[in-house]
Amino acid sequence: MKRLRSYAFAAVLIFPLAVFGVKLSYAAPVAGDNEVEAAGSFTHSQGSNTGNFTPDVAYGYYLTPGWEVGLRQALSYNFIDGARDQWRATTTPFLFYNFQFGRLVPFLGLAGGIVWNDQKVTGTLGPNAGIKFFLSDQTYLGARYRYEWFFHSFRGLQNNADHGQHVATIGIGFVWGGSGRP
Repeated sequence: MKRLRSYAFAAVLIFPLAVFGVKLSYAAPVAGDNEVEAAGSFTHSQGSNTGNFTPDVAYGYYLTPGWEVGLRQALSYNFIDGARDQWRATTTPFLFYNFQFGRLVPFLGLAGGIVWNDQKVTGTLGPNAGIKFFLSDQTYLGARYRYEWFFHSFRGLQNNADHGQHVATIGIGFVWGGSGRP
């Protein structure tokens, strides 16, 4: 079963390349571009009485056509049956490397910051991966995955390495500005 999921995931990543090709287009970001993205996710654990809705917004700046730095702000709201609902906000700067394949732009990166609500503040750190599919020169649909470790100190990061959370989001983004098209 695990192998089947791996094959399905690989097929989802490779299929757009086969259909749309990898020719360069004007849709790829360039140095100096700005990017804003609105995204969200919803989860409900099977067999539980909790659900979660997380909208987020991000701003990024392209240092080069590949390197992007930015800031993401997310607000997670947990719906809990029979108990008080909870919220938490996440503020994370990020650094991504975007691979230029024309309209298809996969990326890898790292994000770290704070998670906070009206009761606690903690740190978070983790890898990010995703793909941006440009619908036009400036607009894209994005899918993103990240893993988050939570910690109160860097020493605590080692102790919590197995106790993080998986987060997958989809969204829409807009790119503007920059040093001109290639």
